[in-house]
Amino acid sequence: MDQTSNSYHQPVLAEACVEMLAPAASGLIVDGTFGGGGHSRALLSAYPQVRILGIDRDPDAVANAPDDPRVHVVLGNFSEIERIVRDELEFPPDVPGTVGGVLLDLGISSHQVDTAERGFSYRRTGPIDMRMGSDVPVSAGDLVNELDEAELRELIHRYGEERHAGRIAHAIVAARPIHDTTALAEVIANAVPAAARRAGHPARKTFQALRIATNAELDALSTGLASAIDLLRPGGRICVISYHSLEDRIVKRTIVHGATGCICPPGLPVCGCGRSASLRNLGRFKPSESEIAANPRSRSAVMRVAEKVAA
Repeated sequence: MDQTSNSYHQPVLAEACVEMLAPAASGLIVDGTFGGGGHSRALLSAYPQVRILGIDRDPDAVANAPDDPRVHVVLGNFSEIERIVRDELEFPPDVPGTVGGVLLDLGISSHQVDTAERGFSYRRTGPIDMRMGSDVPVSAGDLVNELDEAELRELIHRYGEERHAGRIAHAIVAARPIHDTTALAEVIANAVPAAARRAGHPARKTFQALRIATNAELDALSTGLASAIDLLRPGGRICVISYHSLEDRIVKRTIVHGATGCICPPGLPVCGCGRSASLRNLGRFKPSESEIAANPRSRSAVMRVAEKVAA
C-alpha cells in the first residue's frame, strides 16, 4: 500500500505537535499510534536529524509506512510500548530513558472509518467488526449478538456515555441476530426518542462504545501512557491527542498526577511525603477554526503535552 498520509488519514494538530516535539528534533521519537503516518511525516519534514520508531496494531498502517531510513514501523499495541522500544533498540532494562519524544494520536484513522469492511462506520454497510488488529480476539459483532441486555446496557453507558443505553440495549437484543453496521445503526436510531435523532447521528455513541470495548482501548491507554512516560529522558516530551472525554480524562489525570510535587500540609518545616514531580504540564491545545473547516473530524480533538523532569 502506497498512499499519502492525507489520503489515508489527515493528521490533527500536526503543526502544534511538531512545535512541541522540537526538543527531540535530533533524537528518537516514538509514534505509538502510527496510523497513516501523517504526524511522523510532518516531523521528518521539519527535522532532518530525527529518528522515528512507529508502532501500530493495524497491518494496513504498517504497510503504509514511508520509505525513509529514518523511520522504522512495527506491528504492535502501544500498551506494550516499553517492551517494543527495548526490543527494537536493544538496550538493557537498567539503561535510563533514551526516548526524546512520544506521540499518541488516539481513536481511529480516517482509513479505518472509510473502509466499510472494517465495520467502524455507521454510515457504510459492512460486518460489525471494529477490530483494530489481528490481536483482538472478539469482534464488536460478537458483543452485539452475544452479550445479555444488562451487559450491553452497561457497555453502552460506560464507554459511550449514552443516556439512552437501556432503550438501545433492549432494542438490540430484540432485533438479534444483527449482521451488518447499517442494520445496527437503524436499530439504534429507532430505539431513541425523536429529539435524540436530531442531535447528531444517534448511533455515534453506541458505535464508539462497542469499538472501545472491542479493542480494550482505555486499558491500553492507561498502561501505555504510564510506560511511555517512564521511557522519556529528562527533557523529553509526550503529546497525546484524544477525541472524547473518556480518553482525555485519563490523559489529564496522568499528567496532573505526574506534575504534582510535595503534598504535605502547608507549614511543615520539612517535607515528609518525599514526593517530587516527574512531569511539567505544558498545556492543552485545540484545533484552530481553519483546521476544523479543512478537517471536520478534528473538531473534538484535544492535545495535552507534558515534559519529563529530572528526578
